[in-house]
Amino acid sequence: MGSKLLLRAGLAAALVLGSLFATNAAAVPARAATSVACDIYAAGGTPCVAAHSTTRALFAAYSGPLYQVQRNSDKKFLDIGVLAAGGVADSAPQVTFCANTSCTITKIYDQSTNHNDLPISWGGFWHGPGPNGSDIGANAMALPVTVGGHPAYGIKNTPGTGYRIDVAKNAPTGSHPEGVYMVTSSNYVNNQCCFDYGSGETSHNDTGNATMNAIEWGTACWFGSCVGSGPWVEADLENGMYHTGTGSNKDPNNPGVHFPFVSAWEKNNGTSNFTLKYGNATAGGLTTPYSGALPRGYSPMKTEASILLGTGGDNSVGGVGQFFEGAVISGFPSDATESAVQADIVAAGYSAGTGGSSTAAVRNNAANRCLDVNNNTTTPGTQVQIWDCNSGANQTWTRTPAGELSVYSGDTMRCLDANAQGTTPGTKVIIWNCNGQTNQQWTVNADGTVKGVQSGLCLDLVNSGTTNGTLAQLQSCGGQASQKWTLS
Repeated sequence: MGSKLLLRAGLAAALVLGSLFATNAAAVPARAATSVACDIYAAGGTPCVAAHSTTRALFAAYSGPLYQVQRNSDKKFLDIGVLAAGGVADSAPQVTFCANTSCTITKIYDQSTNHNDLPISWGGFWHGPGPNGSDIGANAMALPVTVGGHPAYGIKNTPGTGYRIDVAKNAPTGSHPEGVYMVTSSNYVNNQCCFDYGSGETSHNDTGNATMNAIEWGTACWFGSCVGSGPWVEADLENGMYHTGTGSNKDPNNPGVHFPFVSAWEKNNGTSNFTLKYGNATAGGLTTPYSGALPRGYSPMKTEASILLGTGGDNSVGGVGQFFEGAVISGFPSDATESAVQADIVAAGYSAGTGGSSTAAVRNNAANRCLDVNNNTTTPGTQVQIWDCNSGANQTWTRTPAGELSVYSGDTMRCLDANAQGTTPGTKVIIWNCNGQTNQQWTVNADGTVKGVQSGLCLDLVNSGTTNGTLAQLQSCGGQASQKWTLS
């Protein structure tokens, strides 16, 4: 959304799909599809003008790259493709390429012939955390997932992550009808502006009501008086995240959507109607919480040609979310077409991943607060603490195949470290440049303890404190509550 005001209410705690969860999905052959999402849209007379996914092809004939990753150790790039035309992602090269370092998703390729690829956004009215106010790319290994029994990776959109093409070819503009869908998750949301996918302003600035047409996904209740706590599918039409034509969600049957994989839908005929839908992306059909009049002052629409993912129209950067696939559609898709696409999504077989890395908050069970790097500092030697959980980058830890717990990414990536390779109770737990040493390796145990590999001591809190700012240390493992953690 492009309002000059960011929502400031508290963030929802992050829940992450990853190797913390097991799946029993059996792999199926990576054979070519016959008709998948964007083929179905085309058959319905409403073609995809942009199709983005890090998990699978959205056209049966598509055999090109899905996305690009950059290795942070040497800045080299790698395109990640599909196992077969119309098939799922071939993620094995990424695992090899990113071993012993971190990787960033730098581009999401458009599978349509329009080539509306999404690079990392250069920013906008609201500055991102990247160089010169740009946004940042997602950690490529942060969101393992399984599709049709095969491993893949989604996009974990932390605050400041954003992708965008300024002027998309053949994108619906003005009052031309438009549809949007994406596959996301209820497991990682907040109430900030904005985790969007769809159309926005070419200038990356708020250019007024009706200049956007995007799905917003999260717990934002922009107009107040919402039923339930969300998350909900909303329409970001600029200067408002709309549950209905009057703004708020007042439907007692729509208190929130809670699936590990969610299909989210929005369509707008440009003059008189917008429609919101959602579904369980692993089973069943679609629910329509709203279909009716556009908000007052939003007819006709004045949609602009930019396509964005992860931020608002003016680059509002507070939203968080997960993204697996989505498309922008020219025209007002029929209900039958959308139901057929929903069936294709269900058939794709999304389930929790078992990749070698996973990303999560590290929550202390006694304090109900999260392991935190004070003030987002990247200074090596900073002792970590606990603080109210807020989904920030300084509370987002990646558990690597090597047993590290790393924070941040790229040149600023740091690892949780036992200070000076200490092995005695009371040793400070700090962040340090990742170096592969055993004082940076941790075993996460089923009983909730996090044990240092070198020391055999447990991650603990000074004086078993539970207040904001309590510092972390190593201590002899004794089973006390201050030594119990949840990675979620």
